[in-house]
Amino acid sequence: MNEALSAALQRASRHQNRFEARFAAYFDSLTDPAGGMFETPPHGAFPARALDLVRDMSLRGGKRLRVVLLHEAAALVADGDVPGLDEAAISIELLQTHGLIHDDIIDDAPARRGGPSTYYAYRQEFPGRPDTALALALLAGDLAAFLSTRVLLTSGMPADRALAMAAVHADTGAATMTGQMIDLERDFHPAPDIEFLHAVTEFKSTRYSVLAPLRLGLLAAGTDHAPYDAELRRYATALGIANQIHDDWLDLFGDPAALGKPVGSDIRSGRRSYALRALTAVCDEAERKLLDEASGDPGCDDETLDRIRRIARAHGVDRQLRADADDHARRAAAEAATWRERWRPEAVAFFEHMPTWSVTRDR
Repeated sequence: MNEALSAALQRASRHQNRFEARFAAYFDSLTDPAGGMFETPPHGAFPARALDLVRDMSLRGGKRLRVVLLHEAAALVADGDVPGLDEAAISIELLQTHGLIHDDIIDDAPARRGGPSTYYAYRQEFPGRPDTALALALLAGDLAAFLSTRVLLTSGMPADRALAMAAVHADTGAATMTGQMIDLERDFHPAPDIEFLHAVTEFKSTRYSVLAPLRLGLLAAGTDHAPYDAELRRYATALGIANQIHDDWLDLFGDPAALGKPVGSDIRSGRRSYALRALTAVCDEAERKLLDEASGDPGCDDETLDRIRRIARAHGVDRQLRADADDHARRAAAEAATWRERWRPEAVAFFEHMPTWSVTRDR
């Protein structure tokens, strides 16, 4: 690892470690007996349980890429602490929790972040009441979404700044929902073209994982993002595609222990991912038959997945996916390099090196 990338990762680690403590304190403040910020009904156990599960899913971690990008976006224009950044980070991570809970319902996924998904936690608690488990999981996800907006509007920031950030947040949430819709639509196409896959990536993940943190970080630091939005979008799009291609690579070739969830979920769910598209393009008739039988089969066993992995490696699909991810990561880095003349060098260097990390991580 080169020195510049190591320095960028150290900066990221500092943001991540500080945020974990701040996020836990936020959840404590919601239910503090001395005057919690969130009022739950005086009767009934379900609301408190939903909040517990939202907390559990939120604090299990993940890459916290959004938190890091948000802080570094503010650092592009400001030196030192920026009021409102903590609230913005909590807000965007709660939106992520909302998305994960709903994703796992849509995908019928039993595991997430090294533990049970919220949906499956409820299924275990209500084994004879599947409708109740589904309803409570949906409501828990919605609770996370509303809390994510509330934290910005009650942050104590100047009203105009809080409203501008809440508007970005709301637009991001709406875009993500449309991304979820075309994510489902994509799988109705036997072979969606690459632009369709890029659109799914853009709306389902890039808008809230990369672009929103960039916008929110600049706004928190008192800088209007609008004059720079075109270049922010170019950076976000390239980094988002690099991330997603690498995620698809990990889903087929990654280590389940590092990922905190089983591999092969895209094949078992029939998801027309970048990896499946690349594999389909090079399979012969017999290989295609095996892939078609496995795709969309929740019971697809590990032996079949191993066979598919061997086929993919024999055709160089693993290397092609890595090359494609690297190409988009280089585009993102090149875009960030154009910011050197305008913004603070240390933060710009971070954005130049972050794409390399995004395509070499193991989870």
